Amino acid sequence: MSKSQSHDLPKSALDQILSAQIIVAWAGEAGEDPRLSWWRTDLASEFGGQALFQQLMPATWPWASLQAAREAARKHDAATKAKDAESDRLLTLFSLGFELDEKLDERLQDLKRTHRPPHEALPQLAELLAQPWSRQSFEAWVAGHGEAAFTVAPVGRRLKGAPPQSHEIIVKKLVGGLAPLTDAYALPHFRRSA
Repeated sequence: MSKSQSHDLPKSALDQILSAQIIVAWAGEAGEDPRLSWWRTDLASEFGGQALFQQLMPATWPWASLQAAREAARKHDAATKAKDAESDRLLTLFSLGFELDEKLDERLQDLKRTHRPPHEALPQLAELLAQPWSRQSFEAWVAGHGEAAFTVAPVGRRLKGAPPQSHEIIVKKLVGGLAPLTDAYALPHFRRSA
């Protein structure tokens, strides 16, 4: 992947990647009504983070709640990834390279400024987040990204082969690498060559 490829990504591709990150971040939460409990947060549930964010940020609370869940997932991903001796070579769902990560953060801020609800701005979110939690629905969503061959590595699931040239395909494979679901976040990742 060249640097220019992340500059050339259309908004629709950034939205697709953001949607995947937010869905996985939401699904990984624990809390009062736990989902997968990969991270110990309750930021995107009605009586958890949503109630707090509604009081603190009445206009943007739906975005704040999802953004906070995404940030919790990113921190967990980074802490797990840091256990690898060459962690800077790993590409994960929440660490796709400095330039793309920056573009995704900028796009999220742009979407928040539109004042459109998350489910309207990122319609893929409605598929799972607008319904009560269902592990089966999440598993079907992950399966819809295709299978990803992997080997078990000390920090998680190392996807076989070199990272694809397309960011969209990388993300599809990283999401697909979550299957089968486990009790802990599996950290699907590609290892870039030195």
